[in-house]
Amino acid sequence: MELGPPGGSGPAEPGPRLRGLRGADAAASASSLSRFGAEAGCRASAVAAVLPAGGSGERMGVPTPKQFCPILERPLISYTLQALERVSWIKDIIVAVTRENMETMKGIIQRYQHKRISLVEAGVTRHRSIFNGLKALAEDQPNCRLSKPEVVIIHDAVRPFVEEDVLLKVVTAAQEHGASGAIRPLVSTVISPSADSCLDHSLERARYRASEMPQAFLFDVIYDAYQQCSDYDLEFGTECLHLALKYSHIKAKLVEGSPDLWKVTYKRDLYAAESIIKERISQKVCVVMDTKEDEEHVGHCLEEMLKTELNHVKVTSGQDLQQIILEQCYNFVCVNVMTSDFEETQRLLNMVEESNLSILYPVVVISVHFLDYESVPLGQKMEKVMQIREFAKEAKKRNILLSGLLIYFPQARSPRITCHTAWSSVSTLRGWSRPLQLPGGTEATGKFKARHHHYFCLNQRKKFWTHWSTTGSIKNMEEITCCVLRNIPQSISFVLPYKLYMVEC
Repeated sequence: MELGPPGGSGPAEPGPRLRGLRGADAAASASSLSRFGAEAGCRASAVAAVLPAGGSGERMGVPTPKQFCPILERPLISYTLQALERVSWIKDIIVAVTRENMETMKGIIQRYQHKRISLVEAGVTRHRSIFNGLKALAEDQPNCRLSKPEVVIIHDAVRPFVEEDVLLKVVTAAQEHGASGAIRPLVSTVISPSADSCLDHSLERARYRASEMPQAFLFDVIYDAYQQCSDYDLEFGTECLHLALKYSHIKAKLVEGSPDLWKVTYKRDLYAAESIIKERISQKVCVVMDTKEDEEHVGHCLEEMLKTELNHVKVTSGQDLQQIILEQCYNFVCVNVMTSDFEETQRLLNMVEESNLSILYPVVVISVHFLDYESVPLGQKMEKVMQIREFAKEAKKRNILLSGLLIYFPQARSPRITCHTAWSSVSTLRGWSRPLQLPGGTEATGKFKARHHHYFCLNQRKKFWTHWSTTGSIKNMEEITCCVLRNIPQSISFVLPYKLYMVEC
């Protein structure tokens, strides 16, 4: 048995270790532990998880085993490990991988700072891999360095969207009944063909369910079942609940699972998983302001507009920023009103870097700057604003992707009207808004659509792109070159490399 990084059996922390930022997660963990103790009646240290990850990806038709296939440049199995690590009462996570992929798995653990992970060598079949994982927790095995749990969760390495409430339900049911598993309604009717490939009979779909993961067992129940298991079952079996019934005479309690428990099996599932992850990390945004103002302040106006499109919007002047980063927000709009300099943006980027937040997902920061063109010449301030480019290049190396937006407006213009321009521009850059409306009410098509994979860039002559006004009309069309950014990897094409865009009010 090979162990993960030092401290692998320490307290659970979601994702990377956030330096000095523990408040919300500590409270959430305490709440989960309290619920677990009350509902399941056992110690938090009594639960472990086993993940078989020895598959070859044959059905997916790619040379890389599917558990190591990248989603947004990060291996699929890393998302599953993160989902389990968020659950503080799971004390150990055993991953069974093949000998040839052992170093790859160690590299993933180190790069993404996964905790509480132990590695064992996978068997030639799924059941043999699970059995090897259980042996790592069994007291009767030589060189066992982990304590035996009361309950063990068995989950698939390629089911990344498991939530804590489902895990809690199956563990609680396993404590009461000895075994438990998540189920879902059948999507298609199951039929039995005859020897000549004709219909023999079909099952009544309403009476049957699809067996899903996670499943949970009293450790002694499932370990004893595997010890008695026949070679045929170890070689050809696929259902752990059946082994508990056949060899330990335990009827598993079936728990209704969520729609997100599906398994990444085919290549198209990778694209579906990527879309879900993008959606999850895009629907929460923090607006950071460099000043506290009244409700007419552009930051507050922007908050109202963002809330019409997104589920979770938070506006802060900076005092709550550490807490928001701790809650794993990956999208920031930094509004610089008092100055065209980027002190507030720099401070935000420094905090994001120090938190290690960008290890797991790319962090998007849109830095918005306001200039009064009636009192401040554009050329006078542009040099300072453009200095952020070098800072952005360094930030990109840490998976922080930065865009700049310059709002060039007269002081007499209403903050609310100015903010409409900011909202249109920011939401289009990030891909939140609906398609842009061209003059005459015609909807922009193709390269003008604000979608995750279509964005705008500066023209080849390096002139600034003058965007549209609050009325929706586009100015200086001859100066605009719009194109898909094909020079960046598809996996991060929903975010921008640093460019500065100018918008006139």
